[in-house]
Amino acid sequence: MAAATKASTEDWIEELKSISVLELSERIKALEEEFGVSATAVAAAAPAAAGGGESEGGGEEESSTVDVHITEVGGQKVPVIKVVRAATGLGLKEAKALVDASPGPIKEGVDREEGEKLKADLEEAGATVELK
Repeated sequence: MAAATKASTEDWIEELKSISVLELSERIKALEEEFGVSATAVAAAAPAAAGGGESEGGGEEESSTVDVHITEVGGQKVPVIKVVRAATGLGLKEAKALVDASPGPIKEGVDREEGEKLKADLEEAGATVELK
């Protein structure tokens, strides 16, 4: 029975590789709603657990990785879409869909320095950005 589970898990992973980022995001949201969980909480907890020596107070602020979230696109979407395309490597359609779905994450688990640069680039393009 374990072999059948492993095969179906591998099939599922292969299917996920073939879908767009937007479709993957929609599936993750559906799973979060169905099971009452948050994938973000798990992803944020993993680096903190791996660090080990950090104190519990202020661990979130001391994290070396951040998630870049657009809170507001601004007046002109085209420059924001261009920055998102450059930062994520997505195609035009996927980058536009990601920006249209804002507010939300643009890139997750990036180094703080890269996150700060992406935030500056997005803000220069007219978006309001938050690092989490």
